Amino acid sequence: MFKKVLFSLLSIIILTSCQTNNNDSKSNAKIKDSSSAYKENQLLDQVQKQTFLYFWDGAEPHSGLARERIHIDGEYPQNDQSVITIGGSGFGLMSILIGVHNGYITKQEAIKHLQNSLNFLAQIDRFQGAWAHWYYGDTGKVKAFSEKDNGGDIVETAFMAQALITVREYFNKGNAEEIAVAKQADSLWRGINWDFYRNGDDLLYWHWSPTEDWGMNHAIQGFDECLIAYVLGASSPTHPIPVETYHKGWARDGAISSGIEKYDIPTVLKHNSKEGEVGPLFWSHYSFLGLNPKGLKDQYANYEEVVTNHTKINIAHAEANPQQFKGYGRDKGWGWSASYSTNGYNAHHPDNDPAGVISPTAALSSIAYTPTESILFMKYLKENLNDKLWGKYGFYDAYSETENWYPQRYLAIDQGPIVVMIQNYKDSFIWDLFMNAPEIQTGLKTLNFQSPYLK
Repeated sequence: MFKKVLFSLLSIIILTSCQTNNNDSKSNAKIKDSSSAYKENQLLDQVQKQTFLYFWDGAEPHSGLARERIHIDGEYPQNDQSVITIGGSGFGLMSILIGVHNGYITKQEAIKHLQNSLNFLAQIDRFQGAWAHWYYGDTGKVKAFSEKDNGGDIVETAFMAQALITVREYFNKGNAEEIAVAKQADSLWRGINWDFYRNGDDLLYWHWSPTEDWGMNHAIQGFDECLIAYVLGASSPTHPIPVETYHKGWARDGAISSGIEKYDIPTVLKHNSKEGEVGPLFWSHYSFLGLNPKGLKDQYANYEEVVTNHTKINIAHAEANPQQFKGYGRDKGWGWSASYSTNGYNAHHPDNDPAGVISPTAALSSIAYTPTESILFMKYLKENLNDKLWGKYGFYDAYSETENWYPQRYLAIDQGPIVVMIQNYKDSFIWDLFMNAPEIQTGLKTLNFQSPYLK
């Protein structure tokens, strides 16, 4: 009898001990998971805030808009330090809102900054309401982007308009000063003559020049970074484009649909590149800083699938690493976009990867699509290349471990999507502002889109 009682007591003690150890183990795992998540959030915040400074501390001082480029190494093309970019400045205006949202700057600081920038945008030359690609920030004069490209650029203008709508939506229910900012942003957006950029055709044309007229003759067709131009054109309350323009122009009368696969991953849509190739990842970023692709569908595609698969193809390319470049991998370096390169500037993509150059913006701005791999990439850079790649405004624009090449240079069009997409990943802040705008609701319905935002 005594043995039975003793055995029972020992069993209870052992069982209790095991349960305690299991509970401790589970508790320790929770603490470890919590600690890991905390570190990830810290890293995200650090990268986002440091990159935001490009558009705050690094802004061109007269206009308050985004410099086309900032070279920490001090080497600039002639007279280039004052050049501002309209598209990159649109990304910058969104970043200013994020600065307030995250407490980097006060709302009053943002208002003062935005008043200056919106006044500049209102005063410089516009072409049927559209802005040029580049201006000199100190004088407000147009800087030609190329020989025939010295006037209106409807795509760069679309990136700016996307931001103007978010500025209006953020401030339109505030105090008198905030409402004045909202009204000015709204006035600038309403002044864009989207219909003019059809040139009487059933598609949009990228450029118009006061000296060359339609000489560039660059039709805008999908899929690339330009979807937002068609959505905004259809959404305009003042100068809308016909619905047919979207279907015949952007969607190529249905020929935009594609059965092409890369690394066994469907592209869904025909990329506006050589047959069978995919384009640089900014094609899946610029239009979608405000336009939320999640659940966004039309008769041609599920855009969430389009942008996510585009990103996954980049990851698969890094894993396959056909040219055996150093530092490639799903949990290492991946992502190709338009950025600096060892030979100047290049629109990198998996089919155009000659020098092992990776563009950090590609993976970082894809965080809303592939958060696990984007965060792994961020950790890899900080833990392995930090001293070579981390600077005053976040990660530098491009690098190659193979070539031991780490230029200390930034581009506005690459820094902006990092700030905005990290925020969209966190809480959909910019997405919510843009998608809930009344004319965007109307425009998407007009084009027969489906979206969880549509009421």
